[in-house]
Amino acid sequence: MFSPASSQPLDEETFYLKCRAVYISVFRSSLTSITSKQQLCRVLQLAGRNPSLKTLSKYWTPATSNLNFDDFCEILKLEKQTDENELLRIFKGMDANGDGFISHSKLEKALTTSGEKMTAEEISAIFSIADANKESKLDYAEFCRMLATTAEQCQSEALERLEADAKMRRQNFGSQIDGNPKSATYSSASPSAAVPTATTATLPQPPSESQRQDSDPALKKDSRTPSRVSSARSRRSPLSSTGVTMTASSVKASGKTLEPAALQNWQHVGVRGCFFLEEEEGSISSLQYRFHLPQRSSVYLSIQPLSLGHHTPDKVSSGSWMTVDTAIFVTSAGQSKEECNLVCFTEARDEERYVWSGELAAGSYFLLPFTSGCRLRRRRRTATPTKPEPLVYRTDSGELDLTRALREALSDIFDVIDLDGNGLISLEEYNLFELRTSGEKCDEEAWAICKETFDTRRNQLTRQGFMELHLMEATEKDGDPSDLWLTLEAMGYNQALELVEACPFQMDVHCEGCPPSLQPLSLDWGSRLLNQALQKSIVASAGEARALRGHDNVLVYTYRGDHRISSLVANKGIQKVTVHVNNEHSKNCCSSRGMSVFAVEVPAKTKMVHQHVLPINERQEWTYCCVESTLPSQ
Repeated sequence: MFSPASSQPLDEETFYLKCRAVYISVFRSSLTSITSKQQLCRVLQLAGRNPSLKTLSKYWTPATSNLNFDDFCEILKLEKQTDENELLRIFKGMDANGDGFISHSKLEKALTTSGEKMTAEEISAIFSIADANKESKLDYAEFCRMLATTAEQCQSEALERLEADAKMRRQNFGSQIDGNPKSATYSSASPSAAVPTATTATLPQPPSESQRQDSDPALKKDSRTPSRVSSARSRRSPLSSTGVTMTASSVKASGKTLEPAALQNWQHVGVRGCFFLEEEEGSISSLQYRFHLPQRSSVYLSIQPLSLGHHTPDKVSSGSWMTVDTAIFVTSAGQSKEECNLVCFTEARDEERYVWSGELAAGSYFLLPFTSGCRLRRRRRTATPTKPEPLVYRTDSGELDLTRALREALSDIFDVIDLDGNGLISLEEYNLFELRTSGEKCDEEAWAICKETFDTRRNQLTRQGFMELHLMEATEKDGDPSDLWLTLEAMGYNQALELVEACPFQMDVHCEGCPPSLQPLSLDWGSRLLNQALQKSIVASAGEARALRGHDNVLVYTYRGDHRISSLVANKGIQKVTVHVNNEHSKNCCSSRGMSVFAVEVPAKTKMVHQHVLPINERQEWTYCCVESTLPSQ
């Protein structure tokens, strides 16, 4: 009934509806987090899974403090439902005489001596339910049917309860479906139920208190403060809405920033980099750069995805990063991060390049590469993962060698870490690669050995030397590819050797009157600089802020560029606020959140960028309709 990995998979909307139904049957709201392994086990069992201790430990590690509703949905996609036929097969293996029964003693011996051992009390509990004739024999076929039927019945009842309460259905958050839902019938009970047109939004009229109590009998039984928003509170729950229709992009120059006619005569410096998806949800990292201008000059900046050499047409995701949006934020370079001020950022677009042109004073600047995360997001792992691509093989002479597919992937990685594009890897470039893949740096002594062992030129590692280095690693492990996979995964590759969780880019700086210099910053600078610059760009470009009605201290800023919309919530109050964001009426849009409905918690005296939005199809009109509302404090 439930699993999207079944022979007839559920559509996304139905799947998430069933997820919410199960989740709400255990927790008061889908904004409530799972806070223990026992809670995780309970909600997975209700969803028709039978998680082992090993499975639970895979998702609830010693470092896990909580899992949210979206984590739960992802786990359900990875874990298959308990299959009645599979259970029957296991029981038949215990049924030596094939009569369809297993004795209490035989089952107890099997379940207490191998695998994940059960207690005698747990086994007795099974017999107390399944041994209807009290003969100390288990009719395992009947038991399997009962188990499957009970799980399905629990899920059906949970779904019925959810569908019976329209208000509850509208208040459960975490839908991961971008665009309009199949059914969009809203009552006035929901604070997010405003139905905006392309440019306006109309506030709903809330029901009376008596209407609310009549329609929600659960509230009569429980006087505790509910974690979801009641319709009585929705009268006071402030709404803010933004609606705007964007024209289709031709993906050509917008006319704001034209390339200077004599650009080929300007001084030029280029550098490569890469955006990497990190384990932390929604986190994207990249190198940042220091740019020095010796004198005032006209400057032309551009950034674009880097086209790598080994594209494989038969792979669906090959070259998918080429559609990723990019930008450069330029800040002044003070002695500390706090002294940095936003100078400019690339807004205009010329095909796949994002550009800025203007005049900059002499001095040092930080160039901060940025991507919204709308098109570079972590891929959902399938329940049946693809068989890993072979990385090494033995030649006819019995020696180990790298497969062609691995050599092509390593060659592309070489191009990514060759920051200056000179076809060689310096110690500085190699150490950035090492820090990314192993967390350690190569010292001068180790680099000297590296140069003696592998092919080098001008004291730098060649492409051939880079291959030799990885072949030696595989040889030292006697062909075990585990270390090679760690490198590939850190660089954004999946087990099919597709680059899916990284986006290489090329950044170019042209100066009219003087030679510029460009150097990568150390990795420990982190993303704070970029976050500050991004927030300042939204606030400065958004125009007048919109206060959430009834919350003058909670402001929403919306930046509308030609190709991107970004929103920021500023909480100027002394208490944290939780803001519910609803994009369900946007059309042809994708959000950096990967969700059309979500909630964000904004601490006191804090600004937070809560989403970026891009068109799904740039050649079609797209409509951004967003409704923001505050949720009551827990």
